Amino acid sequence: MTKIILASQSPRRKQLLEMAEIEFEVLVADVDETNPPGMSGEQVPEHLAKKKADAVSHLVNDAIVIAADTIVLLDHHILGKPRDEANAKEILRQLSGRMHKVVTGVCIRKGGKEKAFSVTTEVYFRKLTDEQITHYIIHYKPYDKAGAYAIQEWIGVLGIEKINGDYYNVMGLPIGDVMAVLKTDFGI
Repeated sequence: MTKIILASQSPRRKQLLEMAEIEFEVLVADVDETNPPGMSGEQVPEHLAKKKADAVSHLVNDAIVIAADTIVLLDHHILGKPRDEANAKEILRQLSGRMHKVVTGVCIRKGGKEKAFSVTTEVYFRKLTDEQITHYIIHYKPYDKAGAYAIQEWIGVLGIEKINGDYYNVMGLPIGDVMAVLKTDFGI
């Protein structure tokens, strides 16, 4: 059986691969995640996923590497991971009552063969009160999450009105698409 490497420290990506009953190992290499000048927000996740795959691929022989990067886009502006509590509040206030896009770029590579793609999901937030935002930040500490939230946590249950697209993409990995590519392109 071909070895599969997840090039990510994300507990959510790990959980989704486990839910799909895929055997894998985690191996991560440091990558500069600076966005290239002039690149549109929609292109950034796939670009970064390729960089992550590059950083890990040369460390493993004959393994399939799965790398991903997820961003939150509001009005074509990338909302990254919050720096601190004040920044998390600012981000959630911006998302409150509005639609934003979650874009995950994925790169799957084995040797010289590569399949890279992006998946976009529209997420519609209800209007959030300052009390709700503060409660979420204090109790869930979303400092490692793009857009300062996780759909599967309290804020998602309470604050998300609807989504158009893949729920698991918002968690950080469009697992159905990943599984289809593994089967179709890599014979897994």
